[in-house]
Amino acid sequence: MLALGAIVLGSIVSPVLAQEGTMTGAAGGAVTGAIVGGPVGAAVGGVVGAIAGTAIDPPPPTVVTYVRQQPVPVEPVVVEQRIAVGQPLPQQVVLTPIPEDPTYAYAYVNNQRVIVDPETYVVVGVVQ
Repeated sequence: MLALGAIVLGSIVSPVLAQEGTMTGAAGGAVTGAIVGGPVGAAVGGVVGAIAGTAIDPPPPTVVTYVRQQPVPVEPVVVEQRIAVGQPLPQQVVLTPIPEDPTYAYAYVNNQRVIVDPETYVVVGVVQ
């Protein structure tokens, strides 16, 4: 059973392991899957994690620099949910587009600068 799980995981995941997000997602998914479902869970978790890891690529350095340089708004925005990469912001949060790269927007939420996919409101980066 363990060998079958490793073969399935290796054959499906290895072509996409070139990207950093994929490797992180595959490793995290495999560990979580192993805890929940043993060897088969590790194989399934690795595949699911690899797919999730590729879904959110970090924003380019130019976008991060741009967001970091923007002034903090006078009116703070506070939401009850935890802000994390991969999680959507509430639709009520007003996003500011990034002129150099309109595929990203940003907001200042819960005292954090966050970079967001403006189409889905999913957080793709938190600027420290």
